[in-house]
Amino acid sequence: MRLLLVEDDTMIGESVLDLLRADGYAVDWVRDGDTADNALLAGSYDLVLLDLGLPCKDGIDVLRGLRARRDRTPVLIATARDSVQQRIEGLDAGADDYVLKPYDLDELLARIRALLRRASGRAEPVYEHMGVSIDPATREVTVGGQPVVLSAREWAVLEPLLARPGLVLSRTQLEEKLYSWRDEVSSNAVEVYIHGLRKKLGAELIRNVRGVGYMVPKT
Repeated sequence: MRLLLVEDDTMIGESVLDLLRADGYAVDWVRDGDTADNALLAGSYDLVLLDLGLPCKDGIDVLRGLRARRDRTPVLIATARDSVQQRIEGLDAGADDYVLKPYDLDELLARIRALLRRASGRAEPVYEHMGVSIDPATREVTVGGQPVVLSAREWAVLEPLLARPGLVLSRTQLEEKLYSWRDEVSSNAVEVYIHGLRKKLGAELIRNVRGVGYMVPKT
C-alpha cells in the first residue's frame, strides 16, 4: 500500500516514515501544503496521513481541495491533544479519522489498517478467499491453514488484490503500491512477485487479464 505523509516537523516526519516503511508501506513524504496538493494531483495513494498546521497552505485547505475533487482517498488527520476544535474542523471537512500527537505508534498503525480495511469495503480484520488467509495486523499468511512466508513486496502485491476479489489492477497500479518516489522501479518487478506468489499460494489465485492487469477471481 502506498501512503502520503504530510508533516513539516523533521523529527516527527523521520520517525513516522521509518515506522511506516518498516511495516511494509511505500511512503512519500512532503512537508508543506502546496507540495501535498501537487502530490495528490499527480499520484494515487491508498491513504493520506495529514498534519494540519503546515507551511504554504493549511492542511484543512488541502483536505477541502481533495474532497472538492471528489477524491475518496482515506485521510487520517494528525492534531495535538489540546486541539479539539481542530479535530472537529478536520472531520467536518472530510477527514475519515484522527490521531493525536505525540503519536502512540501502535495506535497509528492500527488506525491506518482500519481505514484501509474500510476503504476496501471490508469489516473483518482478516481476509480469507480461495483457501488463502491474510492478517494485515500481523502480516501472517496461511494456505489451507498452513503458514506461508512472503517477502514484504510479495505481501504488497497480494494484499490489494485479495482485499477486493474481482477488481483488476494494472501493472502500473501495483507498482504504485510497491514503490515510493525514492525507490528505483524494476521493469519486471510485478511479474516476478506475481510468479513468486503463485508458487507459494497456488497458480489459480492470481489471474492475468490480458492487456489489462491482474486480479483475484471472486470465486
